Amino acid sequence: MKHTKQQKNEAFDAADSAQALDTAELIEKTGAVTVPNAKHLVHCLTIIGQVEGHYILPEQNKTTKYEHIIPTLSMIEQDRNVEGLLVILNTVGGDVEAGLAIAELIAGMKKPTVSLVLGGGHSIGVPLAVSTDCSFIVPSATMTIHPVRMNGLVLGVPQTLSYFERMQDRIVEFVTRNSRISGEDFRHLMMETGELVMDVGTVLSGEQAIEYGLIDRLGGLSDALAWLYHRIETQKNKHKTKNKKD
Repeated sequence: MKHTKQQKNEAFDAADSAQALDTAELIEKTGAVTVPNAKHLVHCLTIIGQVEGHYILPEQNKTTKYEHIIPTLSMIEQDRNVEGLLVILNTVGGDVEAGLAIAELIAGMKKPTVSLVLGGGHSIGVPLAVSTDCSFIVPSATMTIHPVRMNGLVLGVPQTLSYFERMQDRIVEFVTRNSRISGEDFRHLMMETGELVMDVGTVLSGEQAIEYGLIDRLGGLSDALAWLYHRIETQKNKHKTKNKKD
């Protein structure tokens, strides 16, 4: 049975509408999207609001759920079509262990990765921002660095303080391993007492984050994508050269 031109066009339109619906649903549920018509196939992952860990936050909170992000990262690393990862952050922080787990996953990826801090990359957002191969921040963004805190019932015993210290050490070690800031400078910023009104810590502007070596470059979306495209093409050329030698 032959199909008319109109029927074929209607079929294509239906397929496009279904794809657009799938993309919209993916963004709504996971805050992630892959653009198929770009120069390189890059997966865009957003980390917004609070990073939700083992406890469900109230419905009115904007959250990034780690049970969504972890399988997504695993999929990106395994998918042969996806060439790179763009992580966009505007987060107030959240669950320390969940955020650190996501950051470790990103840091362990072989595919080119880049992060862009918009608005804020606060608290556990700092390790997330530095976990990629290269990090960018816009001039108007800020990053808050402070000691590990915990809400709810806390036992006032030496073991609790020891737990906090070990968790803090893990964060400092990760950040210094994945950025150019020294452990001494990071701890100094973390324990600053004259910066925040009702807390200990420091708020860095975009330019200050660059000066301390916390973030690699100042720039926006096009800068981050340009760097990522260049890294993808560089990797492809290396593979081609290696295959020729073999």
